[in-house]
Amino acid sequence: MNVWAIDKDIPLKLLLLELVHRYGENTLALNNQEQHFQAIDLCTLNDPSLSAYIYTFGQAPGRYGIDLKYPISMNNIVGENENLTLDQIIETLSIHLFS
Repeated sequence: MNVWAIDKDIPLKLLLLELVHRYGENTLALNNQEQHFQAIDLCTLNDPSLSAYIYTFGQAPGRYGIDLKYPISMNNIVGENENLTLDQIIETLSIHLFS
């Protein structure tokens, strides 16, 4: 994934760069249907049924919101994780997608 080639805002690109650095280039996939400039939908290549919708709109500068998606949609966690720092969002993604 060429992070700089995607049409997303800089904080999301910085997050993606950090994730590629930590987990490797062929570990995560972006849902290309997400068209919002300030949002991405991420999953692992091994388990696309678990995903995370990460956004910067409506957040303080340099902060992120994240919705956690599960195979059974009634278990999704939406709107509860907002204004997280880069470190907090990476920790949340590590637990949700890689544990």
